[in-house]
Amino acid sequence: MDRLDGLRVFVLVALHGSFAEAARRLRLSPSAVTRAVADLENHLGLVLLHRTTRSVRLTERGEIFLESCQRILADLEASEALVRGANAEPRGQLNITAPILFGRLHILPIVSALLKQHKALNIRLTLSDRYVHLADEGVDLAVRIGPLADSSLMSRKLGAVARVLVASPSYLKARGIPQAADDLVNHDVIAFESVDATNEWRLEAGRKSVRVNPRLMINSADAAIAAAEDGLGITRALSYQVRDGITAGRLVPVLVDGTAQALAVNAVFPSRRLNSANLNAFLDAARSHFKTSPLDPL
Repeated sequence: MDRLDGLRVFVLVALHGSFAEAARRLRLSPSAVTRAVADLENHLGLVLLHRTTRSVRLTERGEIFLESCQRILADLEASEALVRGANAEPRGQLNITAPILFGRLHILPIVSALLKQHKALNIRLTLSDRYVHLADEGVDLAVRIGPLADSSLMSRKLGAVARVLVASPSYLKARGIPQAADDLVNHDVIAFESVDATNEWRLEAGRKSVRVNPRLMINSADAAIAAAEDGLGITRALSYQVRDGITAGRLVPVLVDGTAQALAVNAVFPSRRLNSANLNAFLDAARSHFKTSPLDPL
């Protein structure tokens, strides 16, 4: 196994924390993977991985080397794609991250279609509501909702959603329907901790700020919506998250005229990935998906 293949083996072992998983993905024997990492460590004169019977962890030097390896392999793949042309057959690894619920509802179907169409392509999909740094975590593409903070990344718009307020019919019958943003101080509020950490809600398309005092704070959008459906109060969510609940009558939008704030949904990626066949295959599949399942705000 040459040194470049050894780098690929090391990266997969480090990312998955498992020699066996790396062997499975590379279609190699576990002993070949173990030998490749050992040869790499011997060549460098460094220990890159701490191994126990239960876990595989990067050493401090290993973490530094992993970041360099990911950058080298990404640059190599981009160079190969540029030479072959962006329309080459997708193959190898594509690392994607997306918000949990959005990823499950919209990105997973795209990934499923890609894997069925391109047999040589492998995808690692990480669903997380935290902000993921692409370069630091070896991610090729991220799906982000809302303003884009990192101007160094390129983006492709996938659609738009709206931030809306909803409550159950039973809660509104018991407590009344708020008529203005300031009425929220007299209502029970369910806050999603990931985006409501300051307890300050921007309403009226972002023009008005209202400080709320949540009766319930939850770190899961799914759970916050379920609590609202159970009649515990008013929650703030994104339109795609509550569309089914509204359609089924479990939730009712409130302050509809004054709270809708449109937020763009973008795929973002480093400029060096622009000619990647894997990236372009995902973007093409995403365009097709959102053409048939548009993200129109409520």
